[in-house]
Amino acid sequence: MRVRQHVNPLKSGMVEPRKRRLALPTDREIEVEIGCADAQFLFERAEQARAAGLARCEVGLEIRHEFIEPVTARAQETGLDVRAFFSNASVDLPFYFQPGQVARFFINFPDPYFKRKQHKRRVMADELIADIWGALAPGGELFFQSDVWDLALDAMETIEGQDLLFTNASGPWSFWKDGNPYGCRSRREEGCAEEGMPVWRILYRRRG
Repeated sequence: MRVRQHVNPLKSGMVEPRKRRLALPTDREIEVEIGCADAQFLFERAEQARAAGLARCEVGLEIRHEFIEPVTARAQETGLDVRAFFSNASVDLPFYFQPGQVARFFINFPDPYFKRKQHKRRVMADELIADIWGALAPGGELFFQSDVWDLALDAMETIEGQDLLFTNASGPWSFWKDGNPYGCRSRREEGCAEEGMPVWRILYRRRG
């Protein structure tokens, strides 16, 4: 399958929000990965939940249409509760979830958009952080990781700048130092491990 590596979230057709609630179960925890790609991380989370007898629904939001059908097909084949939705999370998130509906948000290795003129395309913006806070249950988690130092620092600055919304699990302005706390890895994280590349992680919990 040929998949685009980059999609401009600010181009025409991407900035009009899809104003609809997602039809999700109400009898289990909801976890959401923003930018799920092939959803390997979510499938591993779903396998963990099934092995532990936990009721959990894994939701992937992805801006590339090409991934949605394969993820859906794999979920049907495996019987795992993983659901993928086409989305530009930067504009759709306020409409997709009820307040307090989500237990955890994951943002794994988002596109760094290295050129300075493209930084406005980065997913970690003040508006998205506020929308995540609104969708999270009290005490819910926001986890971010990247192999790009500048991007990780920028994400930390964005989250820490939202006064009183989140508590850094490692202390203010501190990265998570104990490896991946969830024991699941995306394709990119697997590649980083194989190549010995460092990964910077931050874990926050919702206040209020």
